[in-house]
Amino acid sequence: MDNQLSTLNSQLSTNQRGLVIKNTGSWYQVKTDSGQIIDSKIKGNFRLKGIKSTNPVAVGDYVHLVVNQEGTAFITEIEDRKNYIVRRSSNLSKQSHILAANLDQCMLVVTINYPETSTIFIDRFLASAEAYRVPVKLIFNKTDLYDEDEMRYLDALINLYTHIGYPCFKVSALKQEGIDAIKEDLKGKVTLFSGHSGVGKSTLINRIVPDISIKTGEISSYHKKGMHTTTFSEMHPVEGDGYLIDTPGIKGFGVFDMQEGEISHYFPEIFKVSSNCKYNNCTHRHEPGCAVRQAVENHYISESRYTSYLNIMEDKEEEKYRAAY
Repeated sequence: MDNQLSTLNSQLSTNQRGLVIKNTGSWYQVKTDSGQIIDSKIKGNFRLKGIKSTNPVAVGDYVHLVVNQEGTAFITEIEDRKNYIVRRSSNLSKQSHILAANLDQCMLVVTINYPETSTIFIDRFLASAEAYRVPVKLIFNKTDLYDEDEMRYLDALINLYTHIGYPCFKVSALKQEGIDAIKEDLKGKVTLFSGHSGVGKSTLINRIVPDISIKTGEISSYHKKGMHTTTFSEMHPVEGDGYLIDTPGIKGFGVFDMQEGEISHYFPEIFKVSSNCKYNNCTHRHEPGCAVRQAVENHYISESRYTSYLNIMEDKEEEKYRAAY
């Protein structure tokens, strides 16, 4: 009888719940509720219902595991997500790539030069985050490199995005300026860090969590573009009971699963003004009595944001991923 009980207890202990803290391609590192870190794989032909994704399990997911005798495990179930952030997979345009799940916020690291982050890229990221209900804050890095004109442009962008409702940080990761405000904002939250390669994301994360020592890359002086240094997404604990998720640098941000009529909803200032359009189904491109185009002409809506909106609308028409952005 004792042997049977002990076998039963041992079988029960193999079923565990945990948090996915790292994705290494075919393997996932899962931190169990008891604090163990277990290398895990997806069991069989595991797919999420309704989502065509290149990675059905994402960092930030809560999963259920069956642990093997060797100490590795199979992921058998994913708990419902409160949200996630997704982009169109650059190789398979009909599929999505989930950057991370169950987020309190995203911090998008951008640079206005060395390399340049286009406003189209920023706005695509913001629109996707709006669609999946993830708050975003913008980190403008490399302030130590900019001349007077570049600083004026940076301040104009901060003014634009702050006015729309996106908080902004102005930092130099290299000189450790402005880092404390970000550290404070990470406390008690799960935060995804994203951005182009070369924007200084790894240097910034090393300043915030010095003991993890993420590899940083060089900037190609010819193209002023960064080389990828982070290969896989990974979650790191930060001071104040929070988590920071580091993701590989991304070249483009193809929006995924947006209906044409919904796109304006993900630009808060466009959505607000659109209630004054003459037609309910106004696409804000050519219709008479369009309040949005009027607001652009009168500089109440920025031209760069309107251009980004049109750019996403074009994607929906052509059903293709614009890798250049």
